Amino acid sequence: MSFGLPSIKVKSAPGGEFSLAEGPFGVPELMKNGLTTARAACDDIHPIAYSEKHYEQNRDNFNMAILRNTQGLHAPLRIAMELKSAQKIGRLPFLRSSNAMLDSLTGRDLEIMPEDIFNSPELFEMSAQPHAVVEKSLGIL
Repeated sequence: MSFGLPSIKVKSAPGGEFSLAEGPFGVPELMKNGLTTARAACDDIHPIAYSEKHYEQNRDNFNMAILRNTQGLHAPLRIAMELKSAQKIGRLPFLRSSNAMLDSLTGRDLEIMPEDIFNSPELFEMSAQPHAVVEKSLGIL
């Protein structure tokens, strides 16, 4: 019996081949292509690395599928609508949004992450005249 739930098992990364651009001697030319291209070609080799990279998205999809099966289609649609409206809440261009509503809907307000500690407002480099920023965003300036 299938309830249409996403799989809990770890899924591997979407298929791809590992290949580097080789030079005339059969060796990768890192001086021309750089090390970043070699890193991008072999990124996420292990299935658990891919799973961990997309953990939050997989968790949200799984929770929405369970919610759809237990309460019907209205519940995930209502939550998706609330999330979309919380993402659209904006501030004036010179003020940072705290995203408190979005954090409380997603459960992010219960976690302490590095960006919560090291992302303090006094370290921001953006310090501009509020009137000039608003006029530039409106196309007046």
